[in-house]
Amino acid sequence: MDRIQITPGLDFSRIVYGMWRLGDDDNTAPEHVQAKISACLDQGITTMDQADIYGGYMAEEILGNALTPDLRNKIEIVTKCDIVAPAGRYDKARVKHYDTSRAHILASVEHSLRLMKTDRIDLLLIHRPDPFMDHHETGAALDEVVAAGKVRAVGVSNFRPWDWTLLQSAMKTPLSTNQIELSLMTHDAFTNGDIAFLQERGIPPMAWSPLGGGTLFASSREDLRKELKKVGEEHGVDAAAVAVAWLLAHPARILPVLGTNNLDRIARIGDAAKLKMDRETWFEIYTHAIGHEVA
Repeated sequence: MDRIQITPGLDFSRIVYGMWRLGDDDNTAPEHVQAKISACLDQGITTMDQADIYGGYMAEEILGNALTPDLRNKIEIVTKCDIVAPAGRYDKARVKHYDTSRAHILASVEHSLRLMKTDRIDLLLIHRPDPFMDHHETGAALDEVVAAGKVRAVGVSNFRPWDWTLLQSAMKTPLSTNQIELSLMTHDAFTNGDIAFLQERGIPPMAWSPLGGGTLFASSREDLRKELKKVGEEHGVDAAAVAVAWLLAHPARILPVLGTNNLDRIARIGDAAKLKMDRETWFEIYTHAIGHEVA
């Protein structure tokens, strides 16, 4: 499994295991979570993606209950903050909102450290752009948690280029990534400037929902499914692996975040890294994704 440098001294596995559904599993016992992590490690997948809100603010604790010191030292943990929903520890919130204040960021970091039973977060992301953000306050808070050694790197999620530059303008610490929705079903980032913005700066994007949340395999996309199946059969992998390999092939160095609770599927996540895709194959798949040939 290839690795990508996020910041000096910190690199991630090219494919990331997403834990947003961790709390949805019927079995959340530590031993079962450990089995999922072990299945990832067997493939060289060492980076685990979390967020405070996942599982109604419970997924981080489920992970923490499974982490031994040895296991913690074998993985990198990504987590996110700023979404406040009327659930879990925020059940008294009157309305779902974003909070990028210093107080909320610092409290969120402490919650995440405690719940995951760790002394550091490898990458902390601001989960959603906050239209009420004071970028000076938010930027200083992110610098503060890095300076304190509680967070090794910081980044954002779902930001547009102007959201990125606003926040970065008030920070000493470089933002390390932007985790955006990106798949064959949601591919606008390749043409609307989002990928170009990051690629120009040498910043590896992270891609959430790289299989389109299951819509990729809906009946209405039969032509695309057939193309993925055809390419997969040529390379001995399934259609899902081809869809992920399509992202991996892009020169922007995209890190797909894949989440499933099925141990057999987890064991096959790394298949995407086995397929080396050439330019024409990439465009054949892209043509089916956009529904017409390029101009």
